[in-house]
Amino acid sequence: MSRTVSSSDELSQSPGSPPPGALDARAFDALFSECAADVHAYAISLLGDRSAAEDVTALAFERLYRSRARLDANRGTPRAWLFSIARNAALDELRRRRRRPELELEEGLAGELPAGDPLERLARRATVRDALVALPLRERELVLLKFHGQLTNGELARALGISESNAGTRLHRALVRLRECCADLDRQEVA
Repeated sequence: MSRTVSSSDELSQSPGSPPPGALDARAFDALFSECAADVHAYAISLLGDRSAAEDVTALAFERLYRSRARLDANRGTPRAWLFSIARNAALDELRRRRRRPELELEEGLAGELPAGDPLERLARRATVRDALVALPLRERELVLLKFHGQLTNGELARALGISESNAGTRLHRALVRLRECCADLDRQEVA
């Protein structure tokens, strides 16, 4: 999408200066420190393979670094851009494999739950992990982008190329299905 530059834009930027929203080295390092674990957790959750998740994480940061001068704050936060890049890299990996991924979550990736019985926490994590695996890929990636990526619905919409209201609707449906899957799994365990 091309954008016309107004004379006020030209005056506010000197030739060769990065556009507003571009990441300098310090901001990139801070983003890496803040988001590397989240991107890696997202990739593991989507791909089910640590090695591939490490590759996707590295590729996402590399691509963001190469395009850092073109970042546009009007189109989302650097974190949202990063997760969009990670999503695309993970989907490329899934297409390359041509098979449905299996989910492998580490203990620490599901987030800290309130203090309680450790066995109960393990059971809840296993239930959520199994319910995530049961979701269709499109719904799983939406839930993972929302919670691992901590993206707003607007950022989700831009990452997925859909409207914000559509992103909210899809997320709601995915979460309803996730809750239903968790409830079904709980009932199966009791029976």
